[in-house]
Amino acid sequence: MWGVIVVLSLMAGWDDDDEIFFDDEESDEHLVKKLDSSAIIAELEAGGAIAKRLPQYENRASQLDLMRLVIQGFNEDALVAAEAGTGVGKSFAYLLPAVSFALLNDERIAISTATITLQQQLFEKDIPLVLSALGAKIKTVLIKGRGNFLCRRRLLDALAQSGESGVLIDEGENEQIQQIADWAQTAKTGSKSELPFMAKEGVWANVCSESDTCLGQRCPMKETCFVMEIRRQAAEARILVVNHHLLFADLATRAESAGYEGTVVLPPYRRIIIDEAHTIENSATSFFSESWSKLSLYRHIARLYRRRGAAKRGLLLRLQAFSSGPDNSDEWGEQIDLIRDAAQQLDEAALELCGKESFRFIPERAPLIEERLLPLLSTLSEDILSWTQTISALVEEVEQKEEEKNGGRKDAAAAENAMLLREVSSCRKRLAAIAHCSKNFIAFREHPEEVFWIERRASRGSGRNYEDWALFTKAPIDISPKLTEALFEPNKTVVCLSATLTVAERFTYWESRVGIKLARESFSSEGDAAMRKVLQGRFPSPFPYSRAVLLAIPTDAPLPEDKSFRAFVNEGVLRLASLSGGAALILFTSFESLNSAYHYAKERLYEQGIRCFKQGDDDRSRLLRAFLDDQKSVLFATDSFWEGVDAPGDTLKLVIICRLPFKAPNDPVFEARCEAVLRRGANPFMELSVPEAVMKFRQGFGRLIRRASDSGVVAVLDGRILKKRYGEVFLRSLPKTKTSFTDFDTLCLSAFDIVLPTLNLRI
Repeated sequence: MWGVIVVLSLMAGWDDDDEIFFDDEESDEHLVKKLDSSAIIAELEAGGAIAKRLPQYENRASQLDLMRLVIQGFNEDALVAAEAGTGVGKSFAYLLPAVSFALLNDERIAISTATITLQQQLFEKDIPLVLSALGAKIKTVLIKGRGNFLCRRRLLDALAQSGESGVLIDEGENEQIQQIADWAQTAKTGSKSELPFMAKEGVWANVCSESDTCLGQRCPMKETCFVMEIRRQAAEARILVVNHHLLFADLATRAESAGYEGTVVLPPYRRIIIDEAHTIENSATSFFSESWSKLSLYRHIARLYRRRGAAKRGLLLRLQAFSSGPDNSDEWGEQIDLIRDAAQQLDEAALELCGKESFRFIPERAPLIEERLLPLLSTLSEDILSWTQTISALVEEVEQKEEEKNGGRKDAAAAENAMLLREVSSCRKRLAAIAHCSKNFIAFREHPEEVFWIERRASRGSGRNYEDWALFTKAPIDISPKLTEALFEPNKTVVCLSATLTVAERFTYWESRVGIKLARESFSSEGDAAMRKVLQGRFPSPFPYSRAVLLAIPTDAPLPEDKSFRAFVNEGVLRLASLSGGAALILFTSFESLNSAYHYAKERLYEQGIRCFKQGDDDRSRLLRAFLDDQKSVLFATDSFWEGVDAPGDTLKLVIICRLPFKAPNDPVFEARCEAVLRRGANPFMELSVPEAVMKFRQGFGRLIRRASDSGVVAVLDGRILKKRYGEVFLRSLPKTKTSFTDFDTLCLSAFDIVLPTLNLRI
């Protein structure tokens, strides 16, 4: 296998003459050769080439059935939704067909994941094993975001401007700039991950590759450019391993105007595999959202112009040096002061309205919004636009003078000026985008398809006073039409896989949220001849849940609204973690309840030799590693730890789900989506709240069993699962296990005896 790590832009940012690297555009005209299902499956059956290379091979019927479905999806140009339980081995089930199809038809296939961990596993382990087994060579690339990549031209510019007369680089940052320059001389790919030290965010922002400042073929350093070199290699690849955000960036640009035959963010492709597909809606919503704050505004302004005492710095001062006009820096300073004052006033008013929660723009709050926020938003947007017009005028003046002076000649001075103009234009566009977003907030009632809100964010740091600040965000309410248009309709094969795509054994909820349902209906409306085939399949885990897992639910668990609930959870966590001797993951839905249980149990667990780790005390990866390295430890966690935790063996014997993971009712996007369901006469709780909570509940449950030999207990301390009618939906969505539904004292005294021989727990 040829293996290349590629870092590309989230936006194209290339001129027409850059596309010389991508003359291998996909064609719809060639005759597609179908996969031989029997031959491919034989590679993964006992005695097959893949099976022989796996140290602990197990013949899994569900894995082979999943592979048959994926092969059918490729052969019939179908959409595929497949739920594959933990241990099915879905990676090999889709990689074998994907690689085989790419080899047979010389087509490019994009494989998208939600996590870096899975990206690395596919690229470094699974794909090389498949290619080795098939005796094949195919170029594969791992693609990350462009901001991870060094730009040599921007690095030289930063070096030139650092020091006493620096324009962009603060004192104390010059040393890191030089360290990066030293590293760049021997860097292999130029990826930030190669750096032998942690670069400051502000330093890296001044030297990383950016789409809107890239000069492409006009760059004087194009021959040694990291991005251009790996773009060339990406054009030759037939397997692209990407993340969901990059995939949506590419698809959105294609759907909007770029088409599907050329290169945008990625080289062209028409077959896609999406692993961890349960995250599609959230990932797409995040991509299509827009956010800004006074801090991001200040950062863009500072790149253009700033004053420190008598000293003046910034890109505009350098650009003005190319102009024969008067010194306008005092005028810029006045305009900037207006912008900063307006931003500060708006931020203070927004924080006052937010309180401790978010503040959503809704018609019922129109009088308050119009009185407190709209005038400030209007002032800020107009001040920003006024200054961007000043910048545009200067840019146009310099461009005209350069054209008159050089007559199209591209010498070193002209190249330097072109770089500077690109940097200034980039900052101007970003400021204009903030102004445009502000105007959308003003006209929020004209955008019923979007939700607008403000939320309080806390600054982090030490050694100085840090103030909270307001984040302004707008997001689409329903992402399914965009996904239908950009993802499912134009591409020939789209395979979506996850361990959790169904609720009560049905795909209905997930399909409706991500747009597959719309894709099917839109094709059906054109007549039977145009119908798009949608294939579905559920492939149960081969793990022995029925004998290795105990689902323990105390019948006397109170409801969350009861005053006794928090005390019950605190005591329940302590007693259950003591019984398991550690090796426990405790999942919460809020940091408030997490901290309460942690402080209640920590000292008493320490007395028993059980270490306690708490989310937020360290970086996620380091925290997880510390937990995995200590079998007598307990991890108190929330949010992202409900998924992505792989703790096989004795590291994890107990998972406690303290509360059913319903989304907070004040989440602005979720609240708007519930209102949309209500407006069409449906029940948002049963249609949205319950299905979404069930899918996350299943993810939390799935942390326990990661290998066939694993065993343990999942305890649920939320009384609603037994006392509310919808609790049955949660229970029916889990695999069959041993169960112990009794009062908590009895459960602690005897319930673990049910699986004690398997679990090896101490009582």
